[in-house]
Amino acid sequence: MIRLEYIIIENEKISRIKARLLIDKNPETCKAIWEKLPFDLHLSRWGEELYGEIPVTISEENSQVECEVGDVGYWPAGNGFCIFWGPTPTSKGDKPRAASPVNIFAKIEGDAKIFNQFSSFKGKVMKGK
Repeated sequence: MIRLEYIIIENEKISRIKARLLIDKNPETCKAIWEKLPFDLHLSRWGEELYGEIPVTISEENSQVECEVGDVGYWPAGNGFCIFWGPTPTSKGDKPRAASPVNIFAKIEGDAKIFNQFSSFKGKVMKGK
């Protein structure tokens, strides 16, 4: 059995990016997403954030609007998957800020700014080892 530890975000341009699940922060969000994996991503860009609808429905859990570079969140208002790597249109400084509360459930390992090359993103999320 694979432990809830990592997810893999995959795309032709970036190959595979690993994100560590934040089980201690948002355990219900992590479990809900894990149970639906794998699924496709079709993400749009909003500032230095990619977001798009995923087949997961869960309520707010320790949700927040102020985020950190490399955060991966679930957006309850839009059943959305969000990747943050820099300021968004609502940011007040250099840090990402969500449009409305998100459940941060994972952290990108390595340089999250690799996502800056995309105006939209098509890929897949799967269970990591």
